[in-house]
Amino acid sequence: MKRAFLLATAAAMTAAGLSVADTAPARTAPTLLANIKSGEPTRMIYELQAKAYVLFIPATGRASFEVEMRPDIYNIKSRVKVTGIADWFINYDMHLQASGYTRENGLKTYNYVSQNRDGKKNRRVDMIMTADNFEMTANPKFGDLGDPPATPEQAVKANDPITALITFALEPRAPGADPCGGPIRIFDGRQLTYLHLKNAGTKRVNTKVWSGQAVECHVTMERIAGYDKDEMKDNDNLSALNGPLRMWLAPLPNGASVPIKIAAETDKIGDVTLTATKLQFEPLVESGGN
Repeated sequence: MKRAFLLATAAAMTAAGLSVADTAPARTAPTLLANIKSGEPTRMIYELQAKAYVLFIPATGRASFEVEMRPDIYNIKSRVKVTGIADWFINYDMHLQASGYTRENGLKTYNYVSQNRDGKKNRRVDMIMTADNFEMTANPKFGDLGDPPATPEQAVKANDPITALITFALEPRAPGADPCGGPIRIFDGRQLTYLHLKNAGTKRVNTKVWSGQAVECHVTMERIAGYDKDEMKDNDNLSALNGPLRMWLAPLPNGASVPIKIAAETDKIGDVTLTATKLQFEPLVESGGN
């Protein structure tokens, strides 16, 4: 949730598999999630790439997401890999998996697994979330669960980190509603975090996968529970950032609002920019049929 947030959340038109390197047309109904619920399983493939420089030496990162959505359940596989120098951009390789329930208005976590390989603790976290409680095991164990720790009532209102990002991108916005949406509620088995988004208007954005008038959202962080006391003192910003994180959403005709560019100024390595390098939707063909 801290140093890898820009990739893990982290930071996904009209028909599955359509090229998205085009200007943004008007949205049409029904939404992607509504189509999935009505019996059109869909796969979403989404990748973000980051670039930064430390004394002219590049630090790079990539986050990939493969999302399989069926009428009742979904499954997400994600990998976040960062290679760089200095304390902020450590070598970092995390494999994430989440599954849960598909709903017309979003996705809801049932199971979440994260395996971090950073050469230090290499911690694995397994979490099961029910309607009113959660179970979490960590190996190696956390020293504590924060001060204060997250309560079951707080945790079940959130999603795991990758489900939170993907459902934020796919959740339909009601006509006239703030296109930035939010707050994004994230729980990783220990830390409970709310991301608040402020609408900053629109801006023309050109990326490899999409071009058009994107919605600019400024993101700030609220640490709710599961953090150390000293972390709770700086509760109005994302870790290691100077000012809010800026995120641009592509309003797609299938009702999604996908982050296609994310930018931040950091206190150690300067500007970091993530851009979407792959974004596609395609029919999910089930195997085993006659």
